Amino acid sequence: MDVFAIRHGETAWSLSAQHTGTTDIPLTENGRQLATRLRPVLARESFALVLTSPLGRARETCELAGVGATSVTDPDLTEWNYGEYEGLTPKQIHDAAPDWLIFRDGCPGGESPEQVGARVDRVIARVRGADGNVALFAHGHILRVLAARWIGLPTRAGQHFLLGTGTLSVLSYYYDIPAIRIWNGPLT
Repeated sequence: MDVFAIRHGETAWSLSAQHTGTTDIPLTENGRQLATRLRPVLARESFALVLTSPLGRARETCELAGVGATSVTDPDLTEWNYGEYEGLTPKQIHDAAPDWLIFRDGCPGGESPEQVGARVDRVIARVRGADGNVALFAHGHILRVLAARWIGLPTRAGQHFLLGTGTLSVLSYYYDIPAIRIWNGPLT
Protein backbone atom coordinates (compact mmCIF):
# COMPACT_ATOMS: atom_id res chain seq x y z
CA MET A 1 0.00 0.00 0.00
CA ASP A 2 1.12 3.52 -0.86
CA VAL A 3 -0.40 6.68 0.55
CA PHE A 4 -0.26 9.64 -1.83
CA ALA A 5 -0.32 12.74 0.38
CA ILE A 6 -1.01 15.84 -1.68
CA ARG A 7 -0.83 19.39 -0.39
CA HIS A 8 -3.31 21.69 -2.08
CA GLY A 9 -2.13 24.15 -4.72
CA GLU A 10 -1.01 27.71 -4.11
CA THR A 11 -3.36 30.32 -2.56
CA ALA A 12 -2.94 34.06 -2.04
CA TRP A 13 -2.22 33.41 1.64
CA SER A 14 0.35 30.70 0.97
CA LEU A 15 2.13 33.25 -1.23
CA SER A 16 2.08 35.87 1.54
CA ALA A 17 3.03 33.26 4.20
CA GLN A 18 -0.18 33.87 6.18
CA HIS A 19 -1.36 31.02 8.38
CA THR A 20 -4.40 29.61 6.60
CA GLY A 21 -6.24 27.19 8.81
CA THR A 22 -10.01 27.27 8.64
CA THR A 23 -10.34 30.33 6.39
CA ASP A 24 -11.50 29.00 3.04
CA ILE A 25 -9.10 30.70 0.63
CA PRO A 26 -9.41 29.67 -3.06
CA LEU A 27 -6.57 28.46 -5.23
CA THR A 28 -4.73 30.98 -7.39
CA GLU A 29 -4.51 30.34 -11.13
CA ASN A 30 -1.01 28.97 -10.53
CA GLY A 31 -2.46 26.76 -7.77
CA ARG A 32 -5.00 25.35 -10.22
CA GLN A 33 -2.22 24.66 -12.74
CA LEU A 34 -0.17 22.86 -10.07
CA ALA A 35 -3.19 20.72 -9.20
CA THR A 36 -3.81 19.88 -12.85
CA ARG A 37 -0.22 18.61 -13.16
CA LEU A 38 -1.12 15.89 -10.68
CA ARG A 39 -3.67 14.37 -13.07
CA PRO A 40 -1.30 12.27 -15.25
CA VAL A 41 0.64 11.11 -12.19
CA LEU A 42 -2.46 9.96 -10.32
CA ALA A 43 -4.08 8.52 -13.47
CA ARG A 44 -1.43 5.77 -13.43
CA GLU A 45 -2.64 4.60 -10.01
CA SER A 46 -5.78 3.00 -8.68
CA PHE A 47 -7.05 4.07 -5.28
CA ALA A 48 -9.05 2.08 -2.77
CA LEU A 49 -9.72 5.31 -0.87
CA VAL A 50 -9.49 9.03 -1.67
CA LEU A 51 -9.91 11.41 1.27
CA THR A 52 -9.98 15.18 1.16
CA SER A 53 -10.13 17.99 3.66
CA PRO A 54 -13.52 19.74 3.60
CA LEU A 55 -11.83 23.06 2.75
CA GLY A 56 -12.29 24.27 -0.81
CA ARG A 57 -8.60 24.56 -1.71
CA ALA A 58 -8.03 20.86 -0.96
CA ARG A 59 -11.29 19.73 -2.61
CA GLU A 60 -10.54 21.75 -5.75
CA THR A 61 -7.03 20.30 -5.90
CA CYS A 62 -8.56 16.82 -5.68
CA GLU A 63 -11.03 17.60 -8.48
CA LEU A 64 -8.37 19.11 -10.76
CA ALA A 65 -6.12 16.11 -10.07
CA GLY A 66 -8.82 13.89 -11.54
CA VAL A 67 -9.91 11.84 -8.52
CA GLY A 68 -12.67 14.02 -7.09
CA ALA A 69 -15.47 11.75 -8.28
CA THR A 70 -14.45 9.03 -5.82
CA SER A 71 -13.34 11.29 -2.96
CA VAL A 72 -14.78 11.33 0.54
CA THR A 73 -14.54 14.39 2.77
CA ASP A 74 -12.78 13.75 6.07
CA PRO A 75 -12.92 16.58 8.63
CA ASP A 76 -9.83 15.12 10.33
CA LEU A 77 -7.80 16.35 7.32
CA THR A 78 -8.76 20.00 7.94
CA GLU A 79 -5.73 22.22 8.47
CA TRP A 80 -4.54 23.06 11.99
CA ASN A 81 -6.93 25.50 13.67
CA TYR A 82 -4.66 28.52 14.18
CA GLY A 83 -7.11 30.34 16.46
CA GLU A 84 -5.79 33.84 17.19
CA TYR A 85 -2.95 33.29 14.69
CA GLU A 86 -5.28 32.75 11.70
CA GLY A 87 -4.23 35.04 8.85
CA LEU A 88 -1.01 36.15 10.55
CA THR A 89 2.46 35.70 9.10
CA PRO A 90 5.23 33.99 11.08
CA LYS A 91 6.89 37.39 11.53
CA GLN A 92 3.74 38.88 13.05
CA ILE A 93 3.42 35.94 15.43
CA HIS A 94 7.10 35.99 16.41
CA ASP A 95 6.94 39.73 17.09
CA ALA A 96 4.44 38.93 19.87
CA ALA A 97 5.74 35.45 20.85
CA PRO A 98 9.42 35.19 19.80
CA ASP A 99 9.92 31.55 20.83
CA TRP A 100 6.63 30.23 19.43
CA LEU A 101 6.68 26.94 17.52
CA ILE A 102 3.36 25.53 16.36
CA PHE A 103 4.46 21.91 16.69
CA ARG A 104 5.35 22.46 20.35
CA ASP A 105 3.01 25.26 21.45
CA GLY A 106 -0.13 25.00 19.33
CA CYS A 107 -2.20 28.14 18.88
CA PRO A 108 -4.05 30.30 21.43
CA GLY A 109 -7.75 29.91 20.79
CA GLY A 110 -6.98 27.12 18.33
CA GLU A 111 -5.67 23.58 18.48
CA SER A 112 -2.90 22.04 20.54
CA PRO A 113 -0.35 19.63 19.05
CA GLU A 114 -2.07 16.82 20.95
CA GLN A 115 -5.44 17.59 19.35
CA VAL A 116 -3.94 17.67 15.86
CA GLY A 117 -1.98 14.47 16.55
CA ALA A 118 -5.20 12.72 17.61
CA ARG A 119 -6.93 13.76 14.36
CA VAL A 120 -3.97 12.53 12.31
CA ASP A 121 -3.91 9.23 14.17
CA ARG A 122 -7.57 8.69 13.20
CA VAL A 123 -6.69 9.36 9.55
CA ILE A 124 -3.80 6.89 9.74
CA ALA A 125 -6.06 4.21 11.25
CA ARG A 126 -8.57 4.75 8.44
CA VAL A 127 -5.83 4.63 5.80
CA ARG A 128 -4.30 1.44 7.19
CA GLY A 129 -7.73 -0.19 7.01
CA ALA A 130 -7.96 0.41 3.25
CA ASP A 131 -7.37 -2.44 0.84
CA GLY A 132 -5.02 -0.71 -1.60
CA ASN A 133 -3.49 2.66 -2.37
CA VAL A 134 -4.88 5.81 -0.76
CA ALA A 135 -4.82 9.47 -1.83
CA LEU A 136 -5.07 12.26 0.75
CA PHE A 137 -5.66 15.91 -0.19
CA ALA A 138 -4.92 18.28 2.65
CA HIS A 139 -2.74 21.10 3.96
CA GLY A 140 0.84 21.86 4.96
CA HIS A 141 0.90 21.52 8.73
CA ILE A 142 -1.54 18.61 8.94
CA LEU A 143 0.45 16.65 6.34
CA ARG A 144 3.71 17.39 8.14
CA VAL A 145 2.20 15.89 11.30
CA LEU A 146 0.91 12.95 9.22
CA ALA A 147 4.44 12.20 8.01
CA ALA A 148 5.79 12.26 11.55
CA ARG A 149 3.02 10.10 12.99
CA TRP A 150 3.17 7.67 10.02
CA ILE A 151 6.72 6.71 10.96
CA GLY A 152 6.02 6.61 14.69
CA LEU A 153 7.39 10.01 15.67
CA PRO A 154 5.62 12.47 17.97
CA THR A 155 3.52 15.30 16.55
CA ARG A 156 6.32 17.74 17.33
CA ALA A 157 8.54 16.00 14.74
CA GLY A 158 6.37 17.57 12.02
CA GLN A 159 8.72 20.55 12.34
CA HIS A 160 11.33 18.55 10.40
CA PHE A 161 9.22 18.01 7.25
CA LEU A 162 9.04 21.09 5.04
CA LEU A 163 6.25 20.99 2.47
CA GLY A 164 5.53 23.23 -0.52
CA THR A 165 2.16 23.84 -2.15
CA GLY A 166 1.00 21.55 -4.93
CA THR A 167 3.46 18.83 -3.99
CA LEU A 168 3.15 15.07 -3.83
CA SER A 169 4.53 12.88 -1.07
CA VAL A 170 4.24 9.11 -0.84
CA LEU A 171 4.13 7.24 2.45
CA SER A 172 4.72 3.52 2.23
CA TYR A 173 6.42 0.60 3.97
CA TYR A 174 9.89 -0.87 4.11
CA TYR A 175 8.87 -4.48 4.62
CA ASP A 176 6.34 -3.98 7.46
CA ILE A 177 7.93 -0.78 8.76
CA PRO A 178 6.17 2.51 7.93
CA ALA A 179 8.47 4.62 5.73
CA ILE A 180 8.49 7.73 3.58
CA ARG A 181 9.10 6.94 -0.08
CA ILE A 182 8.84 10.48 -1.53
CA TRP A 183 8.62 13.76 0.33
CA ASN A 184 7.76 17.20 -1.06
CA GLY A 185 8.02 15.96 -4.62
CA PRO A 186 7.61 18.78 -7.14
CA LEU A 187 5.51 18.25 -10.23
CA THR A 188 7.39 20.30 -12.82
